[in-house]
Parts: sequence; C-alpha cells; structure tokens
Amino acid sequence: MSFKVNAEVSVCGGKLLKLSHYSNVVNNSMDVNVYLPQQYYKKSSDKPIPVIYFLSGLTCSPQNASEKAFWQLQADKYGFSVVYPDTSPRGDHIPDDPEKSWDFGVGAGFYVNSTQEPWKKHYQMYDYVHKELPTQLNEYFNKNGASKVDFLENVSITGHSMGGFGALSGYLQNYEAKKYKSCSAFAPIANPSKVPWGEKGFGNYLGSDKSTWAQYDPCELIKKLPNRGNDRILIHQGSGDGFYKVQLKPENLVEAAKGTSWEGKIDVHIVDGFDHSYYFISSFVPEHAAFHAKHLGLIQ
Repeated sequence: MSFKVNAEVSVCGGKLLKLSHYSNVVNNSMDVNVYLPQQYYKKSSDKPIPVIYFLSGLTCSPQNASEKAFWQLQADKYGFSVVYPDTSPRGDHIPDDPEKSWDFGVGAGFYVNSTQEPWKKHYQMYDYVHKELPTQLNEYFNKNGASKVDFLENVSITGHSMGGFGALSGYLQNYEAKKYKSCSAFAPIANPSKVPWGEKGFGNYLGSDKSTWAQYDPCELIKKLPNRGNDRILIHQGSGDGFYKVQLKPENLVEAAKGTSWEGKIDVHIVDGFDHSYYFISSFVPEHAAFHAKHLGLIQ
C-alpha cells in the first residue's frame, strides 16, 4: 500500500513525515506520523534503524505527541525512529458516540478489535496498530530490498493514558511471539475492566460479556504469561493527575503480578505533583527513551 506524504517537517536533526494511507483493516484512510532521526540521513551503519511505537490517549491525533512529547531529541541521541499512529478512524461516515462525549468513539478507539455494531466495520485498531500498519510501513520505507528502518522486529512500544493501556495490552498479547523488545507507559489505563473509561469502551466495542474483555486487560494478561527472566515494564504516573485514582490505577497491575513471575518486575514511579498532560509526558520521555534504547541494542 502506498503512503501519501502530506508534510515533511525538519526538526532537530531529522525529519517528521506526516503521512496518510488507506487501511484495509479499518476500511478507512488513516493518518500516521513518522520521525526519521538524523542517523537515517547520515547513516554509517548497516544495521536498520529500530522503531518505537507511541500510542496516544483519548482525543489525540498523531499531531499531539509529535509536537509536545519531544521524542525527536531522544531519537537523534540514540538512533531510533518514532511512529505515532492515530487513535481511531476518522470522517463523517465513521460511527461516533451518540452523546458526542470525548471518551468514546472518534479519537477513542481503545486499540481493540470491535465485535459489535456499528463499530466493528471500522474500529479494528488492534489489528491496525500491531499488524497492518507495521507491515505497510516496512514495505514503504524498505523498497527494492533496502532495509533502512526496522518496523517489524527490532521494535518497542509505549503510550499515554488510553495509549498506555494499548501499549501494555499489545505488548503482553504479543509477548510469547517476542514482537516487542520492551514496553513502557505514561499514566496508563492499567485495569480497563475495572474503571469507567474502560467499562464504557469495552462495553460498546466488545459487548456486555466481560469474559471477552480479559483478552485485552493487562491485569488479566499478566497472570497468564511467564516472564522470560529479565523483562521489565516501566510506568510513570503523576500524583497530581486528576484521573489517577478513578480511571488509571497502575497499582492494580503491580497487584495482579503478585505471585507470578512478573512480581517485582513492573516499575511504577509515582512522581509528585505531575498531572496528566504533555508537560508530564515530556518530562519523563528521556527516561523512557533510555529504557527502550537499551532493549533495542542502542546502548549498553
């Protein structure tokens, strides 16, 4: 599938490409931003550039994190690319929340494959993010046998809020397949089956049978997956986040890991005073970038 380059923005030492393409999975055109670091343009190594996928939160588009999370400086420092997918399909024909609330529908796809009408035709965000998009990006950027950016194998995943949930869920669902080298999250919806945002999203996209929710809930997934021995998950959460206690609950993931091989391997840092905004995210991106760079083989 071909990508359309809507804009090419010089930033730091590399370039941010604002792309769009047609997705057969969500049956719609999708926007995605890709940052190519300075190493892409001044390449001195034969190794393909690794990739971090950043999944954004409720109401966000690929533009938010591209402009306000400041991943580009870290990408240039370590030599990784960053992919910013959209949070849902968009357009007048895309079903939206009848109540026009911001926590469900357009801008709030929850990174699941919907099984319910009228959502299931377009809201197939799990397959889009973890399967179709990486494959299409790899084909587009590595034409004619070239291997400049590795969108498929040497990859890690992170995200914020709803996207933090999407990162945790996608990482754990693909853990046995070793799809992602590492996972981190900023203020994630860690236990969606037990909080209002998740109950609304799952209830609409997946239906009322809560047994179907478990396949996406990190707190359920973590209980069933043996840790390979040294894998860790990094989470930052602001103490001043108004959603922390009711909607996010990262401690639930730590609790769920107790008695499993993941116990003691989920590092939740509660940082005093920080809220839910990109001020919070950008403050801790350097720590997350170093965490992923190590797992991607970019530093010792």
